[in-house]
Amino acid sequence: MAKRLFDLFFSSAALLVIWPLFVVVAILVKVDSNGPVFFRQERVGKNGKIFRIHKFRTMAISAEIEGLQLTVGADQRVTNIGRVLRKAKIDELPQLLDVFRGVMSFVGPRPEVPKFMAHYSESARQKILSVKPGITDRASIEFRNENEMLAGASDPEQMYIAEIMPIKQRYYCEYAERNNLLGDVKIIMDTVVAVVRR
Repeated sequence: MAKRLFDLFFSSAALLVIWPLFVVVAILVKVDSNGPVFFRQERVGKNGKIFRIHKFRTMAISAEIEGLQLTVGADQRVTNIGRVLRKAKIDELPQLLDVFRGVMSFVGPRPEVPKFMAHYSESARQKILSVKPGITDRASIEFRNENEMLAGASDPEQMYIAEIMPIKQRYYCEYAERNNLLGDVKIIMDTVVAVVRR
């Protein structure tokens, strides 16, 4: 209950404060390329429930048809304004809407698409999906340069599944076992520092 109250209070406060930024970014996204302002994609949430995540659209509208469900290096599908939004992590801000409506939390395992979630073991899935997914977590901080890491792989998707996912799984399971509000605040602070340093 404390975690939900924390999420509800701070997501609503943040949305009230930054709504002018939302308007500016929405205009830039629309001017820069054809398509909707928001990118909506199916992700696996708590208890395995599928939900559609909100992000500012940073790719061409045909991106998922033309390539991987991963962004790799200097991906040509990323729009001009999309590169700026991604670098500053502004594209992630609409997930505050998902936190406000209760399908996500500020902190928790990053929600995977069903395709990749299927690669986790059954025991890991049960543990990871026992908590709400989050905007950030320890794995997000450690893999903040994931795109660049995948850029050097001959098969980025296979590298993600074989090398990155097992490490993320460990972080996710540890969070599910130990999550608490004070730990969440520490991760949020570390995330802010990582974004500023980036």
